[in-house]
Amino acid sequence: MLSFSFGALGVLLFVAISPPMQVLARRVMPSVSPVLILAAAFFVSHVASTMLGLRLMQSFQYWTAASVFCFGAMVYVQVFGAVLKSISLHILLDLARRPGGAIQLDEIFGHQIPQIFSERCELLIEGGMVVREHDRFVPTAAGQKLAAKVALVRRLFGVSSSGLYNFSSANSAPVRMNH
Repeated sequence: MLSFSFGALGVLLFVAISPPMQVLARRVMPSVSPVLILAAAFFVSHVASTMLGLRLMQSFQYWTAASVFCFGAMVYVQVFGAVLKSISLHILLDLARRPGGAIQLDEIFGHQIPQIFSERCELLIEGGMVVREHDRFVPTAAGQKLAAKVALVRRLFGVSSSGLYNFSSANSAPVRMNH
């Protein structure tokens, strides 16, 4: 039962060190992905809580502690991802900041969504997944390889279209962008 506590302690450590690590990384290494920083915080907190459990308990049950830690950490990661990249939350936050809490749909469709997708496209370019050729984005070899892996994982998990996006084919035509 104490091993359970060390897993929970690891989650608390993960939750405590992740935000300061994100802030520090943005200042010192702005090009490093927030997800990579989150993975480093995951690793550090898991190793630290496991080492502490091994040091303080003779009958430390690693798998009990690890399962508690992984469950708590995955909940945090899901919330982090939603806060970091959710288009719906981005629109909702913008609505909440507006006087009267209202916005015209034309502004959402005509300005916000294209801006969000443009930022995402820039991330793909910076990550070497696509290149811009005139008014089109074309996947690089690395982008095609990643798309094939994502398509495979989606099939393995039985994930189909989520409603907002259509991920039915990794081999769809290049995206046209108006810039």
